[in-house]
Amino acid sequence: MSFVTAPFPAEAPYFRREFTSGGPPDHARLQVTALGIVEPYLNGTRVGDEVLAPGWTSYRHRLQVSTHDVTPLIRSGANALGAIVGEGWAAGRLGYEGESHHYTQRPALYMRLELIYGEQTVIVTTDEQWTAGTGAVLAASLYDGEDYDARREPDGWNLPGFTGAWSPVELLDWDLGTLVPTVATPIRRVEELIPVETSVKDGRTIIDFGQNISGWIRLTTTGEAGQSVTIRHAELLRDGALDTETLRTARATDRYTLRGGGQEVWEPRFTFHGFRYAEIDGPFDEVKAVVVHSDMRRTGWLDTSHDLLNRLHANAVWSMRGNFVGVPTDCPQRDERLGWTGDLNAFAPTAAFLYDVRDVLGSWLEDLAAEQREKGYVPWVVPDVLSTPSSPTALWSDVAVSLPWVLYQEYGDEEILRRGYDSMAAFIRDVETRLDDKGLWSSGFQFGDWLDPDAPPENAGGGKTDRHLVAAAYLAKTTREMADTARILGTADAAHFASLAERTREAFRAEYVTRNGRVAGETATAYALAICFDLLDPAQEAHAGTRLARLVAKAGFRISTGFAGTPLILPALSRTGHLEEAYLMLLETGCPSFLYPVTMGATTIWERWDAVRPDGSLNSTGMTSLNHYALGAVCDWLHKTVGGLTPLEPGYRRMRIAPQPGGGLTHTTLTHTTPHGEVRVGWRVTDRFTLDVRIPDGTDALVELPDGRTAEITGGSHSFDCELPGRDGPREPYTMDTPLKTLAGDLAVWRALTEVFAKHFPGIPLDGTAPEAAAYSLNQIVGFVPGDSEELRNDLETVLEGSR
Repeated sequence: MSFVTAPFPAEAPYFRREFTSGGPPDHARLQVTALGIVEPYLNGTRVGDEVLAPGWTSYRHRLQVSTHDVTPLIRSGANALGAIVGEGWAAGRLGYEGESHHYTQRPALYMRLELIYGEQTVIVTTDEQWTAGTGAVLAASLYDGEDYDARREPDGWNLPGFTGAWSPVELLDWDLGTLVPTVATPIRRVEELIPVETSVKDGRTIIDFGQNISGWIRLTTTGEAGQSVTIRHAELLRDGALDTETLRTARATDRYTLRGGGQEVWEPRFTFHGFRYAEIDGPFDEVKAVVVHSDMRRTGWLDTSHDLLNRLHANAVWSMRGNFVGVPTDCPQRDERLGWTGDLNAFAPTAAFLYDVRDVLGSWLEDLAAEQREKGYVPWVVPDVLSTPSSPTALWSDVAVSLPWVLYQEYGDEEILRRGYDSMAAFIRDVETRLDDKGLWSSGFQFGDWLDPDAPPENAGGGKTDRHLVAAAYLAKTTREMADTARILGTADAAHFASLAERTREAFRAEYVTRNGRVAGETATAYALAICFDLLDPAQEAHAGTRLARLVAKAGFRISTGFAGTPLILPALSRTGHLEEAYLMLLETGCPSFLYPVTMGATTIWERWDAVRPDGSLNSTGMTSLNHYALGAVCDWLHKTVGGLTPLEPGYRRMRIAPQPGGGLTHTTLTHTTPHGEVRVGWRVTDRFTLDVRIPDGTDALVELPDGRTAEITGGSHSFDCELPGRDGPREPYTMDTPLKTLAGDLAVWRALTEVFAKHFPGIPLDGTAPEAAAYSLNQIVGFVPGDSEELRNDLETVLEGSR
């Protein structure tokens, strides 16, 4: 029993072996895995519906084995096992460093067929009796694509009686102790999309599928033998042609050469692409896009009265789908597609709400722990294929702690914490040795607030917020999660971790927070971290919330945060009583903002807020993926604040239902499948606020209405209504003589006015909260402008007219 490999170089060798069955077995079970991507056959029939199997794990520690019941496929007499094995993650090009053969020099196959006849068991496994050959799959690169020549497919190669001149296999030395049953949700063909638009450019057909996905094209074609169809993929069009810049060096090109003699249907099986558009050069009758990802069960939905907001939420869902292809990756299209820890850590609460991720992320955490035990650190990417060690970093490495904690909160299963405990504790203990004498994580590399929109294009980590402030804040959060985990599990080191959590919190406060609650650096991310991670006392938090709201308003409610701050900016605002500012920020459409990509036609979350600029050009920084879920972390706030659902106990046995309407939304419906059953929260605003709730039997909820009333409910359906607070009568119309301070008090109007001033006086901020703002009016501001101010006056009056 061993792995077998071809004795010759091949990107996708074919393997076969015949065996004899004396009659129908009582039961037949086939176990399959590979170093590469395996497509197994038994007597000519494709076994199972998995694709890209066995997926990507930390192969030297854990190689997943799929098990299939193949009893109906066994024949009396001669039988044949077969498989094609592509390079996949094990042998192919992987990572932006361009290296191949991270795990093996050649693709290799493992099979074990167990035939049970009463009390007798017969085993057929990969050994010297297998043979290897080549076939129609000429190339099979994850990044570059698949080349398939149908003329070269050996007829009957996977059936008994095949007589091709194939070579004896070679045995590959591989530790069979790494083989584990498949844990992660299998990757499957999940959906098919038909073209929404077709055009022709330079004699080649351009297909728009209307949605950025991960997967491939299924091609139906008719033609002569030897004709070829070439399919190129891209996320973007420019001037009607494919723009492949976001792919970097990934060719993302599939090629099919026809066998001839009638209609042929083909799709690749040993590659996948991230794309919305396909360019097809050659004859074809029909094409469909096949959506491919881990076949997770959907558990969360949100629908609102705001179309752009619904599209934002859908974009986050599609980005998660496109990046959960076995491993939770950063992007599915370019020469990277790595399991970056920081991306997942930021997005984890949203991911756990949208889909049941226990299996796929449980498997990934096993890989993380295995790599950590071997290397002594948590890699920045899991599985780790980077050429250099990963130093411990906030938001990235501390996923070892925060992800199990998020999964525990979502599913209420203490076993998640128990399985992850050693890894969690090892990370915290390592960072503890790196603290300075003040208790701060003040040295070493940090990613900081990665992709802050104000960071230099060539330095994605060079944002406004001090990197070690970010590190200290995140460490205070993760040490608290560690302490809570130790307490829940009753471990001997619970008291130590509790003490460390308090030490890191106090160290952050002493270094970065003034007595009144100002946070060093005065950035939106710094305030959001301090507020959401409970690093301030109540009076400080209130003051910090006010400072944060002013920063947000001063920025015209546009985004000024990166990976570290974006998941927390809206929660920090709403938590400190600035719900209106949070909604204004959420619904802003200027660049950069949550909704700006939506207005630019995005169908997934972008890596950068301005990945595509307002003029339609690509932000050519080399890091402009158009399918990158991390910034979709805003959806956690949508679920908890707009939809109104939060667990009060892990697993939602007890929950809080407290939607906070705003932003002009008139209705919202949230649905979530919890471990106890489905929760549905729907609200609408007419002349009153109406709330309809349904929770599962065996659960209870605290309902909080916008007017401050509360109610305790148990399983079943419940309805509530109330007046919406803050609905004052009609106000006097604003005029050009209205004081700036009054205008600044109306956040929506002030946002529009700041846009006017930014247009006419770029780079010169106008502060409506300054003491002199009570005395100045718009007329006086216009009077200060030298020369012709008619355009400025017209723009200001347009804003005032629109506010009536």
